[in-house]
Amino acid sequence: MKKRAIAELVTGRKAIDGAGVHLVRVLGSPTVRSFDPFLMLDAFDSENPEDYTKGFPTHPHRGIETFTYLMRGRIDHEDSLGNAGSIVDGGCQWMTAGSGILHQEMPQASRRMLGLQLWINLPRARKMVDPEYRDIRSEMVPRVEDGGALVAVVAGDYNGVAGATRGDYVDVVFLDVTLRPGALWTIATRPQDTVFAYMVEGECELAGGGEIPHRNACLFTPGDSLSLAGGPEGARFVLVSGAPLREPVAWGGPIVMNTDEELRQAFFELEDGTFIRHAPRGKAG
Repeated sequence: MKKRAIAELVTGRKAIDGAGVHLVRVLGSPTVRSFDPFLMLDAFDSENPEDYTKGFPTHPHRGIETFTYLMRGRIDHEDSLGNAGSIVDGGCQWMTAGSGILHQEMPQASRRMLGLQLWINLPRARKMVDPEYRDIRSEMVPRVEDGGALVAVVAGDYNGVAGATRGDYVDVVFLDVTLRPGALWTIATRPQDTVFAYMVEGECELAGGGEIPHRNACLFTPGDSLSLAGGPEGARFVLVSGAPLREPVAWGGPIVMNTDEELRQAFFELEDGTFIRHAPRGKAG
């Protein structure tokens, strides 16, 4: 087996998005090529509601999927499909924007707001699929005790355990892993996949050398297995993998297409009111 090693560490930068939400933009435009098919990763961790309660009022998306994973807190949401509901502790919203959707996400004041939003690129042939929405509650997520590790299988599968959901267009594996101090955890990985970890709490050491600090994303080299050990205070991280698309990316704010012409067309449709191509289908969530 070929062990994966550290290829790149990304610290990210503080940013303000939406109507005034303070977050850390870990992945973005500079990392598009190396982290393909993952476009953006925003991390948020705050005990001050003023950092996030202004939220993300109604805005469009096209050509991507957004994967919001909330470890602590509450986010109310609604969209142009007619969905409305809340993401709460341990829950997830997987939204396929496809041909176009309008939605809003409004974090609510809580003791701690801790979570991530990951943008997954859609393949060229699937950019304009019908929008879809999946609401994943904490009780739907299998949790596997594996030696010194507790693994929540949010998407994909882990050691034969099917996660709460699976991607229709990009087969994403998304695991929430908690490691005890010094515990060694090994996972088999699909050799063709882009694999990265984001360290939410604590730190890890890579078997074979290298440390992944708190609040860093680590892209791994190609390989079919990965081994991580918990730091002195243990660690909590998400491990994410998916096959790269290797397609051109034309990115304009909330819209990601393959060409500049497609981007211009999307923004023209926003202006003339033809962006949304679906009718509301009722409430969910």
